[in-house]
Amino acid sequence: MTAGGPSSREAGQAPRPDERFRPEERIRRRAEYVSIYDRGRKIGGRLMTVFVLENATGRPRLGIAATRKYGPAVERNRAKRLVREAFRRHKPSRGLDIVVVPRREMLGAAFARVEADYLAALGRRASKQHGA
Repeated sequence: MTAGGPSSREAGQAPRPDERFRPEERIRRRAEYVSIYDRGRKIGGRLMTVFVLENATGRPRLGIAATRKYGPAVERNRAKRLVREAFRRHKPSRGLDIVVVPRREMLGAAFARVEADYLAALGRRASKQHGA
């Protein structure tokens, strides 16, 4: 038993899949961002622009480009938290590098709208690939 009550294992529930946002799932280097911008597929949404490129690592990775043009630090950080949460909940099963550029319209948006826009962008990528 943990301090906060019984754990999921003790309560007889099945363990959840690993939903953490691990360091190896982050895009960090500028050269990686530039490569994804240049060679990836650009998908525009209402709240964000998404760049997607298959990678050789076999695991999905996320990068968020919220520049100072987007707004003050508080607003940039909120946008990044929302995008990370959407990625964390809906990780692609194969190796994709995903770079999200938030738009100012994301400022007042609820998480459900951000999540829907993120999923729609990834869905448009999949449908374009199968249609092409």
